[in-house]
Amino acid sequence: MLKAVIIDGSAVARGLLNTVLMDGGYDVVGQAHTCAAGTALLIKFNPQIVCINRDQLEQDIPGVEAMRRQWPKALIFMVSSEFDAATVQKGHAMGINGYIVKPFNAGTVLKTIRNTVIAMVKRQQKALEDAGGQAPAGEE
Repeated sequence: MLKAVIIDGSAVARGLLNTVLMDGGYDVVGQAHTCAAGTALLIKFNPQIVCINRDQLEQDIPGVEAMRRQWPKALIFMVSSEFDAATVQKGHAMGINGYIVKPFNAGTVLKTIRNTVIAMVKRQQKALEDAGGQAPAGEE
């Protein structure tokens, strides 16, 4: 079961996303209202998935960049009700792996996360193959 941390200033949004992720089979190990509090949760639980509200990203860009450096394998999702080209470009520049749209649609949220996890695994396998490595036994 993949571990997730939710960082959002809205308790209601955190609760809704928590429910969606838990119902989808993810282990939500912590919730925070700021990037600083979220970083403490990352240190404690080392999650594979981090969902961060756009406002927290914009308020603490250095904190998010530090998260990306310290947890390079974690999948970071920006959560927002608004996505424009500039926001998506900024997200990619910060290492955001995916985008979760508010209001939450459980099926869409879970599909977004699942597709991002699958894409990341495929990229890692291709990188391993390109480097001359072999896939672990049983995965060929």
